[in-house]
Amino acid sequence: MHYHWLNKQNNSRLIVFLTGWSFDFYPFEFLDCGKSDVLFVYDYNTISGNAPELPNSGEYSEKFLITWSMGVFAGYILKDLFKDFDRKIAVNGTPFPVHDTLGIPQKPFLLTLRHAKTGLEGKFYRNVFNTDEEFEKYSINPVRRSIENREDELKSLYDRIKTENFEYKKFYDFTLISCSDKIIPTKNQINFWQDNAPYKLVESGHFPFYNFKGWNEIVEIQ
Repeated sequence: MHYHWLNKQNNSRLIVFLTGWSFDFYPFEFLDCGKSDVLFVYDYNTISGNAPELPNSGEYSEKFLITWSMGVFAGYILKDLFKDFDRKIAVNGTPFPVHDTLGIPQKPFLLTLRHAKTGLEGKFYRNVFNTDEEFEKYSINPVRRSIENREDELKSLYDRIKTENFEYKKFYDFTLISCSDKIIPTKNQINFWQDNAPYKLVESGHFPFYNFKGWNEIVEIQ
């Protein structure tokens, strides 16, 4: 995992964001940090509970976790790091990211895995965004990680997913689900969260962040 401070000004509020597969912080730089320190976590070639960049819990009076897509799975694996956070929000993901009824169905996931390089060069990111306008916004400041690194990440994630065998225990406090998600079917997300956390449906694709101006809007969403 890699860490990047989008803002670190010794504020009293901390927001930790775990992004989805293949992303880095560049496409998120448009979000205003306001008076929050914001730590961005990406690249799950390894998922490690050794998190040297994560501040000691006593440094902040308010602490929030936001996870997105595959980051929802990573956040749950690392839940002990965030157990004292005030609010933990999942966005367009579940702790069971490859699952026929609760995540990405296995067949399309394996196709994505098999053709990851081709997808990353074209169709995948178009499917992440709901409109051509959103994709054009993304294209101004796109992901800058190498395609090879992103391919390896998906393989590593799937290896980790296959080895995990847990029964979900309440962790996330709230979840945001997009109505037009082409990556993780909306109905599968609802299947999981309807019994596990309050959720809100938003008109968006898999990347809903253009609906917001800043990180604080997300942590305060009801």
